[in-house]
Amino acid sequence: MPLVAGVDSSTQACKVVVRDARTGALVREGRAPHPDGTEVDPAAWESALERALAQAGGLDDVAAVAVGGQQHGMVCLDDGGAVVRPALLWNDTRSAGAARDLTAELGGGRAWADAVGVVPVASFTVTKLRWLAEHEPAHAAGTAAVCLPHDWLTWVLAGRPGLDGLVTDRGDASGTGYWSAAAGEYRPDLLERALGHAAVVPRVLGPAERAGSTPDGVVLGPGTGDNAAAALGLAAEPGDVVCSVGTSGVVSIVSTTPAADPSGTVAGFADATGNFLPLVATLNAARVLDATARLLGVDLDELSRLALSAPPGAGGLVLVPYLEGERTPDRPDATGALHGLTLATAEPAHLARAAVEGLLCGLADGLDAVAATGTPVRRVLLVGGGARSAAVRRIAPAVLGVPVLGPPPGEYVADGAARQAAWVLAGGDTPPDWPRPGTERYETDPVPRVRERYAEVRDLTATRPR
Repeated sequence: MPLVAGVDSSTQACKVVVRDARTGALVREGRAPHPDGTEVDPAAWESALERALAQAGGLDDVAAVAVGGQQHGMVCLDDGGAVVRPALLWNDTRSAGAARDLTAELGGGRAWADAVGVVPVASFTVTKLRWLAEHEPAHAAGTAAVCLPHDWLTWVLAGRPGLDGLVTDRGDASGTGYWSAAAGEYRPDLLERALGHAAVVPRVLGPAERAGSTPDGVVLGPGTGDNAAAALGLAAEPGDVVCSVGTSGVVSIVSTTPAADPSGTVAGFADATGNFLPLVATLNAARVLDATARLLGVDLDELSRLALSAPPGAGGLVLVPYLEGERTPDRPDATGALHGLTLATAEPAHLARAAVEGLLCGLADGLDAVAATGTPVRRVLLVGGGARSAAVRRIAPAVLGVPVLGPPPGEYVADGAARQAAWVLAGGDTPPDWPRPGTERYETDPVPRVRERYAEVRDLTATRPR
């Protein structure tokens, strides 16, 4: 019974699952937290990985391991492989101005979409490199290689084999802003435009290509970004939409064709199997629920109960949830706003309902956008920590306008990484056929006025104070 391990190095924590390579059965698991913040010393990820692996029983009896990780984070290495500065994460918006400049320099959104399938926003690695060149020129000059969080952890597991040992996969590479999912190649001119000089980038491996091994002989998979790993863990197929309510909100659809949206709403990413993963991401998702619960002085279960006790539409109360700025729409300096407050709606239940509906309205806009890329929607899967809320699950069909399927709570990013590791071991053209997670169907009549009301006020927000 060979065992495989999958790692999810997310924004908030490192999770490890160890599974049977043949059946996918869970054998053991571990978890360790990551520090808060939008810039983090990668050494903290290594420490968390070590602790999570130890809690999961280690790798002594594991045949292969792969890493899924938060996308876009900028990890800069010098020519000796040392980290140049703390990594800037996907949710760090200081490079918003750099994103606007880069977009204009190349000729606008269409030029970028045609080149690499994405239009720069503050989340993408390419914009962080431009920010580095402009604000920390010494660090930029000392950067010999650029990689992503999952790339760096795979390299660490391999024993730090030199800069030419850096590897990645097409799913994570497609989120950099200098690798094209459609063409399957880097655009070094775009990296140089941002950083000011050439740099080593990880070699892009195929979906089941070996990335080497640990010093102890454990086979390494190529790994991938968290969204592609989750799709693999869910066994998503072309036409499947995954709505993830995590730290960020993500709506993605597995597609057999690449996407290139000049508006920048849909990012034309690749997946971890050889297909594509057009995707819309928001900065504000589950933490909107956390913040509202904190404001009301209740726990998340009580927040859910309150939301379900209020009428659909919350009596006209609308929460625009741009609590950390926003990526989609591209408003990095925006703040949240509450509209429609009256004596009648100044109630905890109405605010709880408005928080859930505001979060879901952002996902509904994303669903419309990915559906417009041309791949027919087969089913909609609702996952992530925020999807554990009964209110989110039960209100989602009314706001999204379609039935949703709720898989059981699980570590789908880590599961996807483990499934990739098993694929690397077994070889072949397709990943192993592990049992699919069961789903619960949620269905109710759509309530169009919720989105109509949200659309009226979503642009009426103040900018973040300087």
